[in-house]
Amino acid sequence: MMQTSDAAVTAGPAPGHFVLILSCPDRSGIVHAVTGFLVERHGNIVESQQFGDQLTDRFFMRIDFVVPGAATAESLGGEFAAVADRFGMDFELRSADAPYRTLILVSKHLHCLNDLLFRASTGALQIEIPAVVSNHPDAGPLVRSYGLDFHHVPVTPETKADAEKRLLEIVDETGTHLVVLARYMQVLSDDLCRRLSGHAINIHHSFLPSFKGARPYHQAFDRGVKLVGATAHYVTAELDEGPIIEQDVVRVDHTDREGQLVAAGRDVEAQVLARAVRWHAQSRILLNGERTVVFR
Repeated sequence: MMQTSDAAVTAGPAPGHFVLILSCPDRSGIVHAVTGFLVERHGNIVESQQFGDQLTDRFFMRIDFVVPGAATAESLGGEFAAVADRFGMDFELRSADAPYRTLILVSKHLHCLNDLLFRASTGALQIEIPAVVSNHPDAGPLVRSYGLDFHHVPVTPETKADAEKRLLEIVDETGTHLVVLARYMQVLSDDLCRRLSGHAINIHHSFLPSFKGARPYHQAFDRGVKLVGATAHYVTAELDEGPIIEQDVVRVDHTDREGQLVAAGRDVEAQVLARAVRWHAQSRILLNGERTVVFR
């Protein structure tokens, strides 16, 4: 499957700078064919990473390269399709400086949203946020302070189908490439998960499955946990079980109170989610069945 994008930004790598990621059944000649394609176009490789999974017999590659002239991601992708067909490749070829249009979903916990908005505003993330959607009005003032559109889409058991229909309308209207669930406390339907497959990232604390439901950090405090962590993963129909992108932990001890555990959890959630979004926007993540290959 080929995807291309030539969205322009005001600053970034020079024109002619591209990123190619691919996966295919492992066999001899793949690297030779890819690099030969670039040599024929006088390309220069800036960064190259590859991985052959011996368990799945599948090959993964990411190449950051520069070509002279007026080539575009669309034109190069069209030319590369012949190589991809020969090796049965799934690939994506994008302009290296093309930002991912990223729609953020949030409920009442705003720490991850606040972190993403700040990082995006400083250029630390290669994303462009067209809007934020929430099932509560709480995030409205924060979102509008950044000059962004805010959509309040309430969700109840009776309105869930209509709410998800509206969400997909916003995805289409904004030209969204990536959906980020920044503590969006709603379970997405199987159909919506399939529609967003590979293009939606979720974040949650890593106490699951031990401490489910409300107030997980307080439950963890009562059990005297010594590690607080977070997991970022792609969204699938299996709740909180999609392919994992990034995880991290921080240590806590008996001197930390409940509020300190909550604060530590918020910090690690924000950091893990930001890394996952950054790597996705830089085309550093490839799906490998129920796992991921992350070229950091």
